[in-house]
Amino acid sequence: MYKLTSFLMALLLGAAQAAVAVEPVDPFWRNATVYFMLPDRFLNGDTKNDFPYERKADAAYLRGFEGGDLRGVIEKIEEGYFNDLGVDAIWMAPVIENIHGYNESDKRTYAFHGYWPKDWTAVDANFGTEAELAELIEVAHNRGIRILMDVIINHTGPVTEQDAKWPASWLRNGQQCDWSDYAGNVECAIHENLTDILTESEDAVALPPQLLEKWKDEGRLEQEQSELDAFFERTGYPRAPKYYLIKWLTDWVREYGVDGFRVDTVKHVEAEAWAVLRKEADLALAEWKARNPHKKLDDRDFFMVGEVYHFGVNNFGPTVGRAYNYNDKKVDFYRHGFDSLINFDFAQVAGQSAEEIFSSYSAALNNGDLKGLGVLNYLGSHDDHQSFDREREQTVSAATKLMLAPGAVQIYYGDELARPMIDDRAYGDASMRTRMNWDDLKKPETRKLLAHWQKLGQFRQAHPALGAGVHKKIADIPYTFARTLSGEQSVVVAMDLPRGEKTVSVVGVFADGTELTDYYSGKRARVKSGRVMFDTQAELLLLSAKPKKS
Repeated sequence: MYKLTSFLMALLLGAAQAAVAVEPVDPFWRNATVYFMLPDRFLNGDTKNDFPYERKADAAYLRGFEGGDLRGVIEKIEEGYFNDLGVDAIWMAPVIENIHGYNESDKRTYAFHGYWPKDWTAVDANFGTEAELAELIEVAHNRGIRILMDVIINHTGPVTEQDAKWPASWLRNGQQCDWSDYAGNVECAIHENLTDILTESEDAVALPPQLLEKWKDEGRLEQEQSELDAFFERTGYPRAPKYYLIKWLTDWVREYGVDGFRVDTVKHVEAEAWAVLRKEADLALAEWKARNPHKKLDDRDFFMVGEVYHFGVNNFGPTVGRAYNYNDKKVDFYRHGFDSLINFDFAQVAGQSAEEIFSSYSAALNNGDLKGLGVLNYLGSHDDHQSFDREREQTVSAATKLMLAPGAVQIYYGDELARPMIDDRAYGDASMRTRMNWDDLKKPETRKLLAHWQKLGQFRQAHPALGAGVHKKIADIPYTFARTLSGEQSVVVAMDLPRGEKTVSVVGVFADGTELTDYYSGKRARVKSGRVMFDTQAELLLLSAKPKKS
């Protein structure tokens, strides 16, 4: 009894320490471009792994596995596709082993999306092998790209004929969430087809029999048990459900140098659990870097971005400053291990003028409650039915607003190719999870759109001030603004310009005689009397005194 009480006191002390003022987030992450994909929908690099575990091609339309895998992602990394887009990090939907069977609650659906876990210690064979995941991470690192692993603690996958229910000691009682208050979001099951894990419990539980049997069949039971013994001996945590999951998730960091987590269903789990996850992930990455000094990109800390559904800039939805309001309780997840949160506001305001968005976001991120913190803006996502411009009628202007906005940005796979986000044959969110439209690159208009994203992405990547700096409007006509960040190169951007000769003001940002490069056209010009003239065929200028790399 004393040991448990001591542990709980230590945990509470740790939570209190986590609740102190948060340090400003690294400008790299406040400016980062993150490419989010469902690997199954991206590219099929190995047709031999299309239907493992006796899975079949009998799902409802777009609700089964389509063949995309880790090998396909590796191919595109090696091809330079992500570097050309200026991508800093790749976030893949979960690739751990998911349930083998299907669920009928939203028509016949297999776990192609990765969010129905079965075994947190294995890679799902539909995506490839553990060796291929290790290869992917190494290949990405070799090209300066970080990998964010999508992680789940809230639930297991649905029960099917092939997938046994987890023991009652691991699970809640099945009460459905009603979203009314804290308990109605956290101490409940978020969906009738999911079994919610008892993440608040500190009681020791035995491993699920189906996992023991699976590991025995795979010849790794002794190893897994030995590693668990070592983990619990080192940490002193009780063998409660969440600590098993934290151990299994941080193992991917410790073994392969995963750079960060995108955390699923954050608001449905006690914030204290996320603080423990972050503590263990920090330790795991430090250990990996110590063992692999020649493989690490740099000494940046572990990064954690969370999906707190409906959290957003400027008090969007239930957001109050930097906290999420459950009605009866407010929680600041930034004080529990998170560097950044996904910004659900951006897709709702993307129809506003660029200046409205940029000035309000800069104020919020540099002077408001979110000062120095990270947010991840997006236009579209896999489960936001209110994604912006699902009809793909504003592809160029939407890309411009997103990629020039204050804050970090998420490219949802295919944004850069105008991948369809509406397919009337698909049921529910499958409509937003269509196959990557690689064949459209045969079309001149698709190649032109991709080039637009690439130029914006490379400009952002070269200039942390764009996402992490302070916005200042210079002129209304033509619309011109600057972004400045201490210690970094300032930039000036002008939009809605005439084709051909154009002159814009850079007064107060670049001194006379400074040679500027337009990152959109590649042309150069010198500042004279606080102005600069370019002759280009684009309606956009992306100006910097930093020469553009060839």
